Amino acid sequence: MGNILDSFRLDGKVAWVTGASYGLGKAYAEALAEAGAKVVFNSSDSDRVKKAINEYKEAGYDIYGAVCDVTSEEQVNSFVKDVENRFGPITILINNAGIIKRIPMTEMSLEQWNQVINVDLTGPFICSKAVIPSMISKGGGKIINACSMMSEFGRETVSAYAAAKGGLKMLTKNICSEYGQYNIQCNGIGPGYIATPQTAPLREKGTDGSINPFDRFIRSKTPAQRWGHTEELKGLAVFLSSPASDFINGQIIYIDGGISAYIGQDPSNLDSSKFDSEKEDTNINVNDQ
Repeated sequence: MGNILDSFRLDGKVAWVTGASYGLGKAYAEALAEAGAKVVFNSSDSDRVKKAINEYKEAGYDIYGAVCDVTSEEQVNSFVKDVENRFGPITILINNAGIIKRIPMTEMSLEQWNQVINVDLTGPFICSKAVIPSMISKGGGKIINACSMMSEFGRETVSAYAAAKGGLKMLTKNICSEYGQYNIQCNGIGPGYIATPQTAPLREKGTDGSINPFDRFIRSKTPAQRWGHTEELKGLAVFLSSPASDFINGQIIYIDGGISAYIGQDPSNLDSSKFDSEKEDTNINVNDQ
């Protein structure tokens, strides 16, 4: 019997992380590469692809990227064919690409609603559909969906996003139900509130030293009483991509410091001395805040 740590290795695997030109997707891509996978990514923006490839190279990662819009079945199929020709069949897919529009529902246009649904829900359907046949032929595979905490909770101004992520949660369960017999595991990751440059304004103190109300609110709802860091998402991404998780299927795992299990406390009771100890991650994520 081999070392237990060997079951977390991804050597010889081809992994596709959608939208990994920046943000949490970039952290997932780095984690899978460190575990031995050949990682590929896409973005709908050519400049982002070029910038990300250079950043990966500077950090020591040999990661392949190309332009592909996840809402276009034609582009997705072309991307998958290109990757298969270059590196072999994709047996790990992380459906990370997503957008959010913070607009009150009655003020949101149908076009804006459809854009969020198309990227956040239809995109994962198209990408999963494109790789499942090769996963079946290879004897199995892993699909990981970025479901977000909004797959479980509602919040003001994010009706389309929450609806899409709720749908993605159920797509996760249905892929498990339909293709589990082929040794395909489909699970979801639900990040909590992550400390990034984008969320920095929500954590900044006022000129009088007062704590940002939203920062205090999030900490009061989180047993860990802090924001998460992108490095803390990498382990789960590797685990769900590896043989170590072969009997875990159809689950949504939240990395949220316990916020989804906690009713919260009175914000005024928080220990404010902890507020100055937080570091800020350099990765930016627009999807799960």
